[in-house]
Amino acid sequence: MRPTSNLGSEPASHTSGAPEVAPRGALRTLCSPATLAGGLTELAWVGAHVLLYPLGTRTEPVQPDLRHRPGVQPPAVRALFAADPLAARTPVLLVHGLVDNRSIFSVMRRNLRRRGFASVCSWNYSPLLRDVAQAARDLEAHIERICLQTGHDRVHVVGHSLGGLIARYYVQRNGGDRRVDHLVTLGSPHGGSLLAHALPTPLVRQLRPGSPVLEELAEPVDRCDTQITAIYSDLDQLVLPTSAGRCDHPDLAARNVLFRGVGHMSLPIHRGVLDEVAVTLAGAASPATGHLRAVA
Repeated sequence: MRPTSNLGSEPASHTSGAPEVAPRGALRTLCSPATLAGGLTELAWVGAHVLLYPLGTRTEPVQPDLRHRPGVQPPAVRALFAADPLAARTPVLLVHGLVDNRSIFSVMRRNLRRRGFASVCSWNYSPLLRDVAQAARDLEAHIERICLQTGHDRVHVVGHSLGGLIARYYVQRNGGDRRVDHLVTLGSPHGGSLLAHALPTPLVRQLRPGSPVLEELAEPVDRCDTQITAIYSDLDQLVLPTSAGRCDHPDLAARNVLFRGVGHMSLPIHRGVLDEVAVTLAGAASPATGHLRAVA
């Protein structure tokens, strides 16, 4: 499916508090053409994803793309990695969300490879997962295998929804910052989600605001060498309130990027999000700052 980009969905990047929207302004935003288009895109992609789901039931192995050798890339790829040519060789691991698998990254995986990232793979965790901390330990073991297979000391991780929260737990609580260079989360409930109260399973209870797991993640951090970018949307129907998709930890100095009019499931296929992820992993994104900044 072709990634889409809607008018009015340009991002804003910031580390300051979430912008407040007046009720009348919020209603006008929900009725805007960009929001309606985003909703239709979400419905279309969910339907397509249901068809792709059976194809993503197995974890994808690391298979470096030998076509992307240094010096043979097109000009656009060379420009992307101008600041750090070696960034193209760093393995990129994609981690899916709750009740999902690697098929959610079918567009992003192809897009990153086309942009010059030589080693892009995915990880499927168990659909019977009951604990974020256990998933973080399993992720640690998988990343260690990737480093052993590729000879790289560090990797990039892109996590959608719960996958981003698992990766953050690994980075922040299990010393994963020694292995993860960039962590990009897409619609991850860093602040929990009120929707988690609707399903009383052990794992979903950990996604409620104020849960013990989220309290752990709110604890002080002495040091974190991983650069974190949290991409979230004002149209996310699963992370409620939508501002909970921000990573607002004072010791992490995470970079928060807001996209307007993009549904939860559409984040991994949205053209603007794909651009943001590629630029971030290539090391070309602006560092986190303390003020609101529009991203072109």
